Amino acid sequence: MRRSYLLPLLVLSAIWGSSYMFIKVGVRDFPPAAMVELRLLLAGAVLVPFVVVRRGVRAVHPALAPGTFVGVVGMAIPFLLISWGETHVDSGVAAVANSSVPIFVALLALRFAASERSNGPRMLGLAVGLAGVGVVAGVHPNGGWWAVAGALAVVLASLCYAVSSLFIQRSLVVGGLELATASVLCGAVAMLPFALADLPDSVGWKPLASVVVLGVVGTGIAQLIVNRLIGEHGPARSMLVNYLLPAFALLYGATILGEPVTAPKVGGLALILVGVTLASGLVAAGNRSAPAVPES
Repeated sequence: MRRSYLLPLLVLSAIWGSSYMFIKVGVRDFPPAAMVELRLLLAGAVLVPFVVVRRGVRAVHPALAPGTFVGVVGMAIPFLLISWGETHVDSGVAAVANSSVPIFVALLALRFAASERSNGPRMLGLAVGLAGVGVVAGVHPNGGWWAVAGALAVVLASLCYAVSSLFIQRSLVVGGLELATASVLCGAVAMLPFALADLPDSVGWKPLASVVVLGVVGTGIAQLIVNRLIGEHGPARSMLVNYLLPAFALLYGATILGEPVTAPKVGGLALILVGVTLASGLVAAGNRSAPAVPES
């Protein structure tokens, strides 16, 4: 594994793994919709100048139509679901539940992407991965049924990411950075009415700083890294971030937020990652195309 590949992969995994921690701190004072709105606006403040300087204002125009779909389905809605979910579950549970995105990509491919349809070991992978999701959601977690609802909200966010990923694979006709820029802008527009309806009364410096880092680094700069990683090394290698970021998230949650590392978290993550390996065809496919890497 070349050093030029390993470093951005680890940096991206560390950044996206920390997003769950920053969300957990942010929702202490921010309502989920307001936090998502600020996150998207800050990401736009990073991406818009970068794309304009590198490629010009007109480069974003062709991306507005697909960016509307990706911005709503692949950013605004899942960001909102994860943020709401973390008001009821800890950041580690959210990270593990969200690692199931490739499982849902493979599941949706049964119907919508003939070239990616699952069979044999890949069907086994789907079953194993979905079992892992069930373990993470739990029947009677410590937080009761609100915790179940929170975990399921994150799982629904994973489904949204999967839908967005398949849409990008089938419909992408613009550059990745242009699409990311258009998506954060369109997502911010869609989220604005909900954010204005539920503004926070007061915000402490820790939640505010967390959302700033989440928007600038976890969304804006992370998009620059992942697009470069995919461009230089391909989507199959970039997909390895799915294996690394949950471990970073569990580490941050345990060491910084004091969250317990429980058997359901570790066991559910193990099942999901085994399922991802089989359902994505990584064992036999080598450098084949892989689902787009999600972000938290």
